[in-house]
Amino acid sequence: MNHRLILTLFAAAAVAAGCTGGTGESYTGYVDTGIGTGGHGHVFVGANVPFGFVQVGPTSIPEEWDWTSGYHESDSTVIGFSHTHLSGTGIGDLFDVTVMPVTGEVRYARGTEDDPESGLWSYADRSREVSRPGYYRVPLTRYDITAEMSATQRVGIHRYTFPAADDAAVVIDLENGGCWDEPVRTEMKAAGDNTVEGCRWSSGWASDQRIYFVAEFSRPFDSFTLHGKDSMYGRASFSTSEGEQILVKVALSPVSVEGARSNLKAELPGWDLDAVAMAADDAWNAELSRIRIETEDESVRKIFYTALYHTMIAPSLFCDVDGSYYGADHEVHAPDGTTRYTTFSLWDTYRAAMPLMTIIHQDRLPDIINTMLSIYQQQGKLPVWHLMGCETDCMVGNPGIMPVADAILKGFDGFDKELAYKALKNSAMRPDRGQDLRMEYGYIPCDLFNEAVAYDMEYAIADGSVAAAAKALGKEDDYGYFLERSRSYRNFFDPGTGFMRGKDSRGRFRTPFNPFSSTHRADDYCEGNAWQYTWLAPHDFDGLVGCFGSKEAFLAKLDSLFSASDVVAGANTSPDISGLIGQYAHGNEPSHHILYFYTMAGEPWKTADRVHQVLTTLYHDAPDGLSGNEDVGQMSAWYILSALGFYQADLARPYFWFGYPMLDKAEIKVPGGVFTVAAEGRSAGNRYIQSVTLNGKPYTKPYIEFKDIKAGNTLVFTLGPDKVRWY
Repeated sequence: MNHRLILTLFAAAAVAAGCTGGTGESYTGYVDTGIGTGGHGHVFVGANVPFGFVQVGPTSIPEEWDWTSGYHESDSTVIGFSHTHLSGTGIGDLFDVTVMPVTGEVRYARGTEDDPESGLWSYADRSREVSRPGYYRVPLTRYDITAEMSATQRVGIHRYTFPAADDAAVVIDLENGGCWDEPVRTEMKAAGDNTVEGCRWSSGWASDQRIYFVAEFSRPFDSFTLHGKDSMYGRASFSTSEGEQILVKVALSPVSVEGARSNLKAELPGWDLDAVAMAADDAWNAELSRIRIETEDESVRKIFYTALYHTMIAPSLFCDVDGSYYGADHEVHAPDGTTRYTTFSLWDTYRAAMPLMTIIHQDRLPDIINTMLSIYQQQGKLPVWHLMGCETDCMVGNPGIMPVADAILKGFDGFDKELAYKALKNSAMRPDRGQDLRMEYGYIPCDLFNEAVAYDMEYAIADGSVAAAAKALGKEDDYGYFLERSRSYRNFFDPGTGFMRGKDSRGRFRTPFNPFSSTHRADDYCEGNAWQYTWLAPHDFDGLVGCFGSKEAFLAKLDSLFSASDVVAGANTSPDISGLIGQYAHGNEPSHHILYFYTMAGEPWKTADRVHQVLTTLYHDAPDGLSGNEDVGQMSAWYILSALGFYQADLARPYFWFGYPMLDKAEIKVPGGVFTVAAEGRSAGNRYIQSVTLNGKPYTKPYIEFKDIKAGNTLVFTLGPDKVRWY
């Protein structure tokens, strides 16, 4: 029986059992966790609850780019089941507190696939794998053990079905983390005859990560012994009868062993894994039901709800049940009423995943913003790419600015707006990561700083958001300063070629120049080339159009983006330049707003054509169903918003620009009730918006404002075959 059939049967069983989260519909039954496990999707597979601290699932042998989540559909090795994972990232870390059931004597190491006895690892029988939101099961062929698991927010629960064996065991592995991660301090000891506790501190992408754990077994172990390198493996030994099940609960804390113990007591005092899995299913259904869609295309339904599921793996919880947390200053902080989060992949998620959260997770957003403000207070700037209390400074620009400013512009409460503005301004004025050069020269010279064009253009977007927040808060002097600085990107525009090019400290464009050229992380761009970066100014659309001299010239150049050759030149091109239509690269984030420029420029039918093309050709109901890394929900959030018919192309304005509504109808839960979007007359030949109504009245704007979404209004598109402009 294949993986897809198992998922289908399990979904049917879930519906029959009434696993609907009280919504009357099993949304988890539409989720295919296999989407994104092939290609370069890098998605997490395992058991978790929405935004949970724990993601418990299999970790494979390879520590390579396509295994940054620990799982790839091409590989069935398992070194154990780890309790923290990343989903969709381009760098690997975490995989903390790995648990592996075994029989017999084993070598306490990760092992290599060419030697079956080189470590604890086993092949998994993927033909009998079951994976759904909140539950995971797979047989381990080496040991004839079936592994099952589920999770609460801070606790993973495992159930291992053993053969008859006098030498059965469950091994706790503190050595093996994810890819670049290395342990720097590990402690583990028995606390009674059925409990193990300890900690794993590590350094990698997150430079000072600290995890504490308590593992409790369902029956006393016969013995507990330490093994392997620096005693980083703990073996809880048992004698088992045929079919005997041993359960283990592993609670995590970023604060202390005592915190882990409290988390275990509060969240999972019992031993009923099936009940935990049902509760996880209910939690997922409750979150997935925030958007109810109508479509006759079951593949679209599956892709949509899988995408929605992927957007809710992170940001992930990062505090104990009492609110205590590990801060960006690497100190433990007492609870203050805010629920803390981590895993902020902001260069990716500020573009679509965070705007989507402002629509469907308005209840969580104040805590997200307050977490970011605490990070600012503790490290002196808003997060760039924050992971487990550590600033990785990964990726270019100032991406923490956009979601904080967006929350101000959308009128969210629950956080200190003056503190938020102070964080915006001070983060934007820090003289590091190229900002000092930008403030000295007016742009970042390419001979003085790597990836100068990318850094500068992202800083310009951030400045546009600071300017908009300053204006909203009545800070006119700051508004003028940051608005002017947000135009720094114009220095890179070369009217002779029509591209953004690196410019040196003497004002000369870099030569030679090839807009198709890419040298990964070692040229003037970042994971892109001149074709993609020429459009990275959504905050200053009129100014970008002005660079080309006229709207007609702008549109002609934009058309050429999609008709250009899809060849990327260079000996070390960026693998992130993927999902190509011409030189439009949907597989990476700097391109995600570009399709909506046509609507902004007055040719909305072209946005409809291109959005339809991306939705139907670059997203698939298959393991290789994404055109690039999932990037912690961003790739999926683009799909969700675009399928609904709109996208917030410019974070300096709370407007969602219209494109192609792919769904017959969608109902979105918002504070005002339900925001309804309907597409009337949609068919294969009727792709273009002919007219729009809002609450039954003619609507003549090319975008919907956030306030009208929040209020719970009804937006109706009438679609037809004619390429018209209704605004």
